[in-house]
Amino acid sequence: MMNRSIIFFDIDGTLLNHDKKLPLSTKESIFKLKELGHEVAIATGRAPFMFEDLRKELDINTYVSYNGQYVVLKGEELYRNPLNISSLEKLTEAALHNNHPVVFMDHEDMRANVPEHTYITESIATLKIGRFPTHDPHYYKGRELFQTLLFCPEREEKQYEQEFHDFDFVRWHPVSVDVLPKGGSKAQGIKKIVERLGIHPERQYAFGDGLNDMEMLSTVQNSVAMGNAEEKVKSVAKYETKSVEENGIFHGLQMVGLL
Repeated sequence: MMNRSIIFFDIDGTLLNHDKKLPLSTKESIFKLKELGHEVAIATGRAPFMFEDLRKELDINTYVSYNGQYVVLKGEELYRNPLNISSLEKLTEAALHNNHPVVFMDHEDMRANVPEHTYITESIATLKIGRFPTHDPHYYKGRELFQTLLFCPEREEKQYEQEFHDFDFVRWHPVSVDVLPKGGSKAQGIKKIVERLGIHPERQYAFGDGLNDMEMLSTVQNSVAMGNAEEKVKSVAKYETKSVEENGIFHGLQMVGLL
C-alpha cells in the first residue's frame, strides 16, 4: 500500500478517557484505520502487562512501552533499553532514606521495595489495572529493568535529578514520577519501529496528551495533541483535536485526513 501510514496512540487521556474506558468512537476508528491498511501502534509509559487487555481488544501487537524503553513490533521484541542497575541501587538507597518508596519494573512484573505505602496505593489505583506491586526489595538484582517509579510529592524529585544523571524523571501523578534511562523517550522507541518498517516521516502520526508525550509530539511529523492536554503539550504538537471525552480520536483522525 503506497499510502500506508503508521499512527501511534498514547493510552491514558488519549485512547482511554478519565474513567479508563475506551470510547466506542475510538474503537471503531482504530479498526477502520486497519481496514484501510494503516499500521496502528501504542506508545505509552505503561508496562506491557498494564495494557494487555487493551491490546487484545484493539488487536494491536506493535507497541512502545515504558516511554520507549521496551519496544515490540508485530508481537516480536525489537528494542530494549534497561536502567543502569548500579545507579538505580544508589537511587533506591537515597529514596529509602527520604521515605520515598520505589517500584521496580521489567517487561513482566513490578515489585516494591517496601511492603506498603499510601503513595503507591494512591497512584497505582488511578490506572485501574486491577493489580498492585508485591514486595521484593531485591527485584532489581540480576534482571533488566526498564522503568522505576519513584514516589514523592511534586518538586521533591529535583534532588534526585541533581544527583542521578543516568536517569530522566518524568512526573505522571502528584506523588509519583517515572524514572527512565537518560535520553530515553517514546520518540526513540518510535524511531526503532519506523526505521524497521521503512515508513517515511510524512506518513507518521502520533496522538497524546501528557508530559511524557512531548518529545513524541515534537518529533513525529504529524502530531496531534488531545483537547484535554496541558497547554505546553499542545504547544509542541502540529494539530489539536477535541478532548478524549468528546470523541477526540475520531475527530483528530478526520482532521488529518486518515478517516
